[in-house]
Amino acid sequence: MFSESTIRYGCIEVICGSMFSGKTEELIRRLKRAQFANQKIAIFKPTIDTRYSDKEVVSHDLHSVTSTPIREPEEMLNLEPDVMVVGIDEAQFFGDSIVKVCQTLANRGLRVIIAGLDTDFKGKPFGPMPALMAIAEDVQKVHAICVKCGNLANHSHRLTASKKLVVLGEKDSYEPLCRQCYNAAIEAEQEAAKA
Repeated sequence: MFSESTIRYGCIEVICGSMFSGKTEELIRRLKRAQFANQKIAIFKPTIDTRYSDKEVVSHDLHSVTSTPIREPEEMLNLEPDVMVVGIDEAQFFGDSIVKVCQTLANRGLRVIIAGLDTDFKGKPFGPMPALMAIAEDVQKVHAICVKCGNLANHSHRLTASKKLVVLGEKDSYEPLCRQCYNAAIEAEQEAAKA
């Protein structure tokens, strides 16, 4: 389990889980603590993520921190020389090159903190997240609460009919479900499609 008493530089930390599990909230918490300790930080997010703000990383509970929206992970390599900590939100939306970029940053001695969905709405590993988890020194999986039964939720169940992989949305588009409730919801959708 992640412990701030064991923070090292030249490392990668991944915070993953379903929607509404507190990934961004935990990312912001770690970054604000680094700022409080007078460590220079740089925060990035994909330009596609415009749900709450074009320029800020914002958690569902509306905590925020200013960020730099980028299209390609390689843009993160042009950091000011005094940056010690790099934060990355919604990492699942970046291409596979983010893995090499994070390795490069950590090899330079930076602390790299990444937040992202580990699985998509189909329950499949999402984009570069499995590779990022594999190279990280620390992986923290956070959980939401299943809105159907109250168990720990690890699935992001899409409520809309879109089949596109990326559909930005909030509680109107997704709900957190545990394994059993997610499987029941998918089965019900498949039965409804047959009718």
